[in-house]
Amino acid sequence: MFEKFTFSLEQIKKYHQAVSKDFALLDKKNPPEVIFLLCYNIIIKSAVAVCAKNNLRVKSKAGHHIELISKLAEFLNDSEIEIVANKMRKKRNRDLYDGGIPTSAKEGKYYLQFCHNLVEKLDNYLFPDKLI
Repeated sequence: MFEKFTFSLEQIKKYHQAVSKDFALLDKKNPPEVIFLLCYNIIIKSAVAVCAKNNLRVKSKAGHHIELISKLAEFLNDSEIEIVANKMRKKRNRDLYDGGIPTSAKEGKYYLQFCHNLVEKLDNYLFPDKLI
């Protein structure tokens, strides 16, 4: 599912910028479905960035989102990421292939906070020497 590949710091920053762009679009005023979709994108893009930092490039094959989520949880040392992200992945798949699954306001609020925490961990992982 993964292959070894050496990414430059610029490439890793580019992946991080993709996460930051989606994160900037998140707003508690967004409908819950929009929050859900943006959060799922943030999770997958975060996983790609973390894998790049570890010289791993994912191959697009069936199940690659499962593997990306697993690596993200492993590298950030947070098993909750894998649990929540896989639930979201399954919900996204049901939404795509089973005609739609609503996202409640409560879920939207939870996903918003989850991604806020994730992006903070991602920033610290990718750029540990960054002065704040």
